[in-house]
Amino acid sequence: MSAVSELREKRARLVARAAAERAQLAVQLQAWRAPLSLLDRAVAGARYLRRHPQWIVAAAVILAILRPRRAFIWARRGFLVWRTWRWLFLATRKLGARKPA
Repeated sequence: MSAVSELREKRARLVARAAAERAQLAVQLQAWRAPLSLLDRAVAGARYLRRHPQWIVAAAVILAILRPRRAFIWARRGFLVWRTWRWLFLATRKLGARKPA
């Protein structure tokens, strides 16, 4: 058998193996399709709200008008989350700025 024919056979085996692995991976990833789709929609929604913050402001105003006590509670929670986020962001930024010993 010549070297060229051996290479062709090896290539054919590798191509068949890759096709089988792709098919197996597609079956395994099928279970992740719905959760990843939901995550994609959530990310798209967050990006939309980031580009159109007036919707967040409008929702906050409506909530404040209809339920002022609940709006205050949510504002307090939001402020706490924001402060925690900022603290974590700055703490990790300082850790990343340190030079290794």
